[in-house]
Amino acid sequence: MTKTLRNWMIRLVVLLLIAAGAYAGWRYWQTAHVKTLDERYQFEELAKGDVTQTVTANGTLNPVVLVNVGTQVSGTVRKLHADFNSTVKAGQVLLELDPTLFRAAVEQSRGNVANATASLKLAQANEARVRELYGQEYVSKQDLDAAVQQREAAEALLRTAKGQVARDEANVGYSVIRSPVSGIVVSRQVDIGQTVAASFQTPTLFQIAQDLSVMQINTNVAEADVGKIRIDQPVRFTVDAFPGRRFEGKVSQIRLSPIIQQNVVTYNVVVAVDNRDLKLMPGMTAYIYIDVDKREDVLLVPSAALRFRPRDLPPEPKKVTAPASGEKKPRGSGQRVYVAQGDKLEAVAIQTGLSDGKSVEVTGGDLKAGDRVATQNRVAEGAGSGSGQPAPRVRAF
Repeated sequence: MTKTLRNWMIRLVVLLLIAAGAYAGWRYWQTAHVKTLDERYQFEELAKGDVTQTVTANGTLNPVVLVNVGTQVSGTVRKLHADFNSTVKAGQVLLELDPTLFRAAVEQSRGNVANATASLKLAQANEARVRELYGQEYVSKQDLDAAVQQREAAEALLRTAKGQVARDEANVGYSVIRSPVSGIVVSRQVDIGQTVAASFQTPTLFQIAQDLSVMQINTNVAEADVGKIRIDQPVRFTVDAFPGRRFEGKVSQIRLSPIIQQNVVTYNVVVAVDNRDLKLMPGMTAYIYIDVDKREDVLLVPSAALRFRPRDLPPEPKKVTAPASGEKKPRGSGQRVYVAQGDKLEAVAIQTGLSDGKSVEVTGGDLKAGDRVATQNRVAEGAGSGSGQPAPRVRAF
C-alpha cells in the first residue's frame, strides 16, 4: 500500500467518525426534545352519559289578543280618558274628538231633510190634482205619468236626505272612541290637540291587551328543525330582564305559512306562556329551548374532538368515487376522532347520532369508555417535536 493511499484511507475514516458523531448527537438532541402526547395535545376521556337534542330560537313575547283601537273619522283630539297601563272595560270612553264639524253636518243634513219633505208634499199634491183632472179627461195620460214621476223623485230625495242625517249622526258618535274589549292599554299614540286623519286608512290610537296573564311567544324556527317539533311539546325559555330565571311554556301552534328571507325558509312556532304573576311584558325577547330527542347512558364524544386535526397530519387527498386499482383510498370518508395509543395518535372512524352542541352520541366505531381523544393542539410544533412522529393511522370500524 502506497503512502498516498494510506493517507486517503485515514482521512476517510476520520470523516466517517465525524459524521457518525454528528448523527448520534442529532438523534440525542431530537430524542431529548420530543414532546409527549400530553404536552402536544389536549385530551378528554370518553364516558357514558345522557344527551338531549335541543332546538333553539329567539322570539318575541306578545299578548294573545292585542286589539288596535282606531277611528273612522278625522278630527282634533279634545279629551283623553285613558293612558298607558290603564285598565279599561268594554265600552269605556278612551278619547273624544272635537265634534263641532260633525254636529254642523248633522244640522245641514236635517235642513236637507226638511227641504226634501216640503218638495215631496208639493209633488204629492200635484199628483192628486192631475189624477182628478185626468179622471175628468182634462189632461192626458202623459201629464199624469209626469206627476207620478215627480212624486217618486221627491220621495227618493227625501230618503237620500234622511240617510245623510243618519251618517252624520253616526259620525258624531264616532267622534267618541270607546274600548271594544276589556283589558290594559299597552300603547297610546295620540295626545290632546293632535289632528287625526282617517282619509285612506284607520289610524291606530290605542293598543289594548285583552289579558296579560296569558301570553305567547312568536318565534321563527328553521325548516331543518321544524319537523321535529310537535304540538304541546314543553318549552323552556329565558328573557334578559330575569337572567337567573327559567320560564316554561308549551308549543300551541305551528303555522303553515313559510317566512322566506334571503332564500332562508323559517316557520312561525307559537309558544303559549302562563304569565299569572305578570312578570313578563309585551315585546320582551325570549330565548327558547325545545327538547326534541334524548338518549340515555350512551357513549359521548366531545364535539371539539370531531373538529380536531393534528398539525403534523398531512393534508387529505380529495375524495374520489371509484379509486383506480392499486391507488390508496382517501383517508377518512366520515366522522373521525384521534385516540391516544401509547406515544402515537390513531385516527378512528365513527358514526354519530344526537348532539347537544357540546357532546355527540357515538352510534358506531371502535371506541369505548375510557379512551382518550384529542380535542385541541396544546402547543405549536417545534422543529424537533414531530420529525420522528409517524402520521396517525386510520383504524376503520
